[in-house]
Amino acid sequence: MDEKAWFASWFDTDYYHLLYKNRDLSEAKSFVGNLCSELKLPQGSKVLDLACGKGRHSRTLHSLGYQVTGADLSQNSIDAAQACWEDGLEFIVHDMRDVIPNRTFDAVFNIFTSFGYFDHAEENEKVIQSVHSMLRENGLFIIDFMNADKVIRTLESHMEISKEGIDFQITKEYNGTHILKQIRFEDEGNSFHYTERVQALKEEDFRTLLINNGFEILRTFGDFDLHPFDVMESDRLILIAKKR
Repeated sequence: MDEKAWFASWFDTDYYHLLYKNRDLSEAKSFVGNLCSELKLPQGSKVLDLACGKGRHSRTLHSLGYQVTGADLSQNSIDAAQACWEDGLEFIVHDMRDVIPNRTFDAVFNIFTSFGYFDHAEENEKVIQSVHSMLRENGLFIIDFMNADKVIRTLESHMEISKEGIDFQITKEYNGTHILKQIRFEDEGNSFHYTERVQALKEEDFRTLLINNGFEILRTFGDFDLHPFDVMESDRLILIAKKR
């Protein structure tokens, strides 16, 4: 597997969706509902769910009265999401580093650590710049990421997760720039090995990225209930930024 494109290959497998099957719709509804209450976006606003996976957050946004586009690089995920197509809810295959041609949005959501997949800071900048280009004046950009400080400090080096007869052997490490998750398992006599590589971006990294690329940071939260961010204790790093 080409490590530079780990997200393109791993996310497009049925095994990825099996391993993370516990990411359910009720969790998405609670978090997105809290966010939208905070944001007070008008009904009918056009929003982009960037790196939407199978669309659980997109569906919740649509149910709250928004016109939603869900975009993801994984054809497998988008094929699954398309089953939920409705008027005002669409899904497209799209690389988050690129601008969607001829489209603008009132808000862009990037939820559940769907950032930092790349090896180079320049590609992070491409994502931020593309989002900025697609947002309307005073549009909002919402990023939900892991609290890298806490993850590094409490990193569990090995675990085993069993799902539908498959035992996933998972090891984690921090190499100074990325949090690496090695995923090994066997199925039908075949051995598989995938690597997740996510940059250990911290609050100051996001602040620099956003401010240097035309955003003003409005608020920062530390969990899905939108409590204040605490670098030592918070599980999440959630930033709400506005296009300048």
